Amino acid sequence: MVRELTVQAYALGDGGGEVQAGLEEWRDQGKVSRLWQGDASLWTGADEGRWLGWLHAVDGRRHDLENLQRLVGDVRQAGIKQVLLLGMGGSSLCPDLISETFGPASGFPRLLVLDSTVPAQVKDFERQIDLKDTLFIVSSKSGGTTETQVLKQYFFAHAEKLFGKDRAGSRFIAITDPGTKLHEQATSGRFRHIVHGEPDIGGRYSALSNFGMAPAAIMGVDVPDFLDRAEIMVRSCASFVPPHANPAAVLGMILGVLGRRSVDKVTFVTSPGIAALAYWLEQLVAESTGKQGKGLIPVAGEEVGAPEVYGTDRLFVYLRLNSKPAAGQDRAVAALEKAGHPVVRICLEEAMDLGQEFFRWEMATAVAGSVLAINPFDQPDVEASKVATRKLAVAYEQTGKLPEEFPLASEDDVSVLADTQNAAVVGPARAKGLEAVLAAHLNRIRPGDYFAVNAYAAMSPANRKELQAIRHAVRDAKRVATTLGFGPRFLHSTGQLHKGGPNSGVFLQITSEDAEDLPIPGQEYTFGMLKRFQAQGDFEVLAERGRRLLRVHLGTDVPAGLRRLGALVRSALR
Repeated sequence: MVRELTVQAYALGDGGGEVQAGLEEWRDQGKVSRLWQGDASLWTGADEGRWLGWLHAVDGRRHDLENLQRLVGDVRQAGIKQVLLLGMGGSSLCPDLISETFGPASGFPRLLVLDSTVPAQVKDFERQIDLKDTLFIVSSKSGGTTETQVLKQYFFAHAEKLFGKDRAGSRFIAITDPGTKLHEQATSGRFRHIVHGEPDIGGRYSALSNFGMAPAAIMGVDVPDFLDRAEIMVRSCASFVPPHANPAAVLGMILGVLGRRSVDKVTFVTSPGIAALAYWLEQLVAESTGKQGKGLIPVAGEEVGAPEVYGTDRLFVYLRLNSKPAAGQDRAVAALEKAGHPVVRICLEEAMDLGQEFFRWEMATAVAGSVLAINPFDQPDVEASKVATRKLAVAYEQTGKLPEEFPLASEDDVSVLADTQNAAVVGPARAKGLEAVLAAHLNRIRPGDYFAVNAYAAMSPANRKELQAIRHAVRDAKRVATTLGFGPRFLHSTGQLHKGGPNSGVFLQITSEDAEDLPIPGQEYTFGMLKRFQAQGDFEVLAERGRRLLRVHLGTDVPAGLRRLGALVRSALR
């Protein structure tokens, strides 16, 4: 089979000249070569050179194929029928993309990915598996990720009941960097395997490392072929390739230059067969660029609309799977380009070409970070929410009480809450009811803003349908970009952008009561309480950062509450 470089083309309008000038500068100053050499002065002169191991990840995995093959052989010999990966952010999004795109190969186990502390979500995954033939992959680069740790505790306790304390570890694999807390736990717990990450590769850049390739191999993806295809992109972006001919340098320059021109809403249109790619890209772009008041706002999962529903701040990126294209998307993107919107087109012949996109976008994001003069490898604002969450958890453990809350307005099972600063803006409308408060909040949206729905709810089809309807109603009425994140998952994706990026977001946080809660072994609090601490901690930090923010709290019937909220939002937009 002939393997070829995935095709990239673009139409940028007025921004094209500045992009070409930027590429000329990169050529004159040898910046592609300097990037490969780890020259931190391309960015902020900090520790960027320490985080470039992803440039060599393909070679690293090809030299480690024997170990991967032994891992796969052992899992198959054990008669495992399903694998449940427990992880967050960079440890979960690539495996989830691989699982959604390929499904299990014949004779291999299916791969499920759980990246939520919402009790309903945890329980749903528990129902989908049979413990006696399930293998758990606990995946965390740092080894101490709170969500991953509590999920491990929950399912390990179940395994101990079924297999006994001496044998429970044989149903677990750890993927983590050497010497982490998880590494120590896996050793003492006698996990079946410990697969090491590489300390010089950050989580969101780890798709082509063991964090992505080990789960892919276990579910039957032909990893040698996958890596061979990825190598085509690596060679095409090598240090000696001129910037104009370097796919990643060109794409990164487009992202950076248009971002500086306030065309910063990078809107992904993906063929249905690779739809989950948008969410992997969302984390990579948001967490890498959203800091120091700057950032690109990735828009994933938004249905493509007619040209007139968009403002002038959009860059559309069409990732087309040539083997399974969607004619409606072809027509819609053509209409956007004809209307003058900047468009980048990337064509994958087959889904196995995803490895090329992993490398293209990792390097392009690094280039864009240089253009934006930020460090694309750190996440300085993520810790703020973690600190706030820990503070709330400790307070509960000490007092046994949850903080009392006072809604601005309530109707049936829908309440709205705000911090002092935001309440001063929207609070006066509460005399007219819940819809008026929502209208006051939505009326703060201005051209160039984005509207972010952050829902701490199960990622069920019913919930997603209602939340998508809300975001599209706002997009069409306000002509602004919209994002949808499920908590706490989005905290490890777009959370950095929300807190550290430009103050152009208008946020609607959605929380709910839990119809059923679940205990966390070894903890004083439950999954439902942890979810509440995480939502409240993130809310507090967003408020401290002066974000335009409103919280909606629903009862135990979340789909019904979302339908009611959707009706209120649509009415408020009229």
